[in-house]
Amino acid sequence: MTSSYKKFWSNLLNFSGTSGRADYWWPVIINYILGAILATGIQALLGHPYNVHIYTLPDFGANFVANTIFFIVWLGTLSLKFRRLHDSNHSAWWILIDLIPIIGTIWFFILMILPTKRNRYRN
Repeated sequence: MTSSYKKFWSNLLNFSGTSGRADYWWPVIINYILGAILATGIQALLGHPYNVHIYTLPDFGANFVANTIFFIVWLGTLSLKFRRLHDSNHSAWWILIDLIPIIGTIWFFILMILPTKRNRYRN
């Protein structure tokens, strides 16, 4: 679990290569949990949701920090999805299937749970 999460952060901008199922799912689960804790903590400190209204300079600062963290984690997750698709011998362009409502999301989930295959992306 911790090794998968370390790999997530060390390969933040690595859009080539592969990532196995454990290297995909552990960071996704951990990031959802940490995101919920972070959002709850910021809302408790500010006394209102951080992304609804900006009343003061601390509200602006909290919003800026939260959005910066969100962007960095989103970028890392995007590269992780690319590597996971490569691991199941699919092109990274398959990520666009997620844009199709409902069916695309289900299909993308299936792509993420497929086992590792011998492929051209292996280092």
